[in-house]
Amino acid sequence: MKIENRQQFLITLTIAAAALYVGVNFIYGPLSDWYSARSAQIKDLRARVSEGRSLLARDRAVQNHWNDMQSNSLPADTSLAEQQLLKAVDEWSRDCGAEVTSLMPQWKNDSTNYMTLTCRVETSGDLGSLTRFLYDLEKGPMAIRLDTVELGAHDTTGQQMTMSVDIDGLALGAKETK
Repeated sequence: MKIENRQQFLITLTIAAAALYVGVNFIYGPLSDWYSARSAQIKDLRARVSEGRSLLARDRAVQNHWNDMQSNSLPADTSLAEQQLLKAVDEWSRDCGAEVTSLMPQWKNDSTNYMTLTCRVETSGDLGSLTRFLYDLEKGPMAIRLDTVELGAHDTTGQQMTMSVDIDGLALGAKETK
């Protein structure tokens, strides 16, 4: 190979290497990163569209559930809500034969849109009456949930038991605080 051809070859090889370096680092790398980010964004958008379609398909059921929650929630008036919850606890205890030994209601102002009435109820009775009390509490239409349940025996045979229950009641649209 002649020196002239060798110099041309080396110049061509150097230009090709520089072009390859520029192509990989300044064109292919950013385009690859952009394509990966775009693919992830498309995947996320497809998942969101799918979730939206399933919500639209369940629109009537979701709306009915929300209407039930609104109609069965506690009133925004704190004293009226306490009265309604305490009356329900009294009815449940009378229906199942459990004796309510203590009631401690307390309001939590969780948000501007709702408040939570937390009530600790302590009851006593046999296992059947206490389980019936829990069943009535859970199956009732009122917007409440059980937070904690503690069960203990008063005698060695387990016939006389005590139960402590924390109940959270939901009051939507609460403007007043107590």
